Amino acid sequence: MTARILVVDDIVANVRLLEAKLTAEYFEVVTAMNGLDALEAIQRTKPDIVLLDVMMPGLDGFEVCRRIKNNPAMQHIPVVMVTALDQHEDRVKGLESGADDFLTKPVNDISLFCRIKSLVRLKMLSDELRVRTGNNGQFGLTVRATADLSDNKGQVLLLDTKDTSANRIIDGLSSMHVVKHVRTPDSLTDELTNPDMQYELVVISFDNAQYDGLRLCSQIRSMNATRHSPILIVVDPDEQQRLVKALDIGVNDYLLRPLDRQELLARVNTQVRRHRYTEQLRASVKASIEMAVTDSLTGLYNRRYLETHLGQLIEHAKNRGKSLSVVTFDIDHFKNVNDTYGHDAGDRVLVDFAALVKLATRNVDIACRVGGEEFILILPGSDLMQAERIADRIRKQIANKAFDIGKHGTIGVTVSAGVACLLDGDDTLEKMLKRADEALYTAKREGRNRVVNAIAA
Repeated sequence: MTARILVVDDIVANVRLLEAKLTAEYFEVVTAMNGLDALEAIQRTKPDIVLLDVMMPGLDGFEVCRRIKNNPAMQHIPVVMVTALDQHEDRVKGLESGADDFLTKPVNDISLFCRIKSLVRLKMLSDELRVRTGNNGQFGLTVRATADLSDNKGQVLLLDTKDTSANRIIDGLSSMHVVKHVRTPDSLTDELTNPDMQYELVVISFDNAQYDGLRLCSQIRSMNATRHSPILIVVDPDEQQRLVKALDIGVNDYLLRPLDRQELLARVNTQVRRHRYTEQLRASVKASIEMAVTDSLTGLYNRRYLETHLGQLIEHAKNRGKSLSVVTFDIDHFKNVNDTYGHDAGDRVLVDFAALVKLATRNVDIACRVGGEEFILILPGSDLMQAERIADRIRKQIANKAFDIGKHGTIGVTVSAGVACLLDGDDTLEKMLKRADEALYTAKREGRNRVVNAIAA
């Protein structure tokens, strides 16, 4: 695992020391000596992580971090604050300014590389999701890396067998989060797999002989329902080996005992915000995919989806010896509707027609809008006669429906349809659609408002 890391410190010796350590581990290192240079270097080099010194002349590390996290072009980049002051107040201030983590000088090599590797994994995930959303805005789906927790409390699941330590954690988080406390690994698993609950952070106390915390974290990472759930562990300072292993497994963050109340809240806030950011990215990916294959007016699938999916369905039907049919619909004299009543009225007709088709078909059937008033219905498992009956039922429902077109009241429309089915092993998508189109043209030539199958055509 490699990454580009920006090291920011006004002391040359500190920069060179970190640069040497990181280069030895095959990281690419970029350096900056002050806050303004750091902001310029981020825009120029696009680092994967920023190691940011706190005490610098001019812009200090806290202000640089705030500017990074308030800039939509930079806010997804993890920031690790580095300071010579081992004070809880500094750690909390850094985390509240938006930092993703905090390290104290002299930097412990184990903590340094564990933190970096954990953050690199998260950065790689968010980068992949951001690319899939179209550079985070191409489709109008803007996602911010920060979130206000005051009006939407985080859902936290805590595993701790000791009520005294659990109560301290619950008290420390209750102002901004809802904490569910469980006492056994089985209860933890039950909660995580409960479809009615969506936890945004799992907190596990490692101070217990009744269960193996490492194995439990590994199980959480291996389950589909919890693969992306952030995990924060609470460990003793002398558990370095277990801590390193936990971070290798995929634990997102840790706290050392004795717990500081402010640091606890700040780290939990960071994890919940980061989880919400990645979930919004995933939702944006899903939305952008849907937009790519869905007709924006009717909500039906578009031609792109038809061309990719129908080919797969044909191969599946061939391999299993199953029937498959397609119906092509065309709304009769639709141009007259647009010319007489306007395109808004025409759009209303198209939307209502699409809704009726969806209601009249099964869940396995696929309806697509492939042109202005042209629609195709894919009917897996239906032979030619069955498809013709389905098409004629839809035709009759359309002919009997009064379409609301707004201020002009209602109008009646009719549709023509052509039906074709998969014939043999040599049949193709293009051949089947061509037969359906020819049947549709026959229906129009014979007077419209009728269904013609490819054999009759």
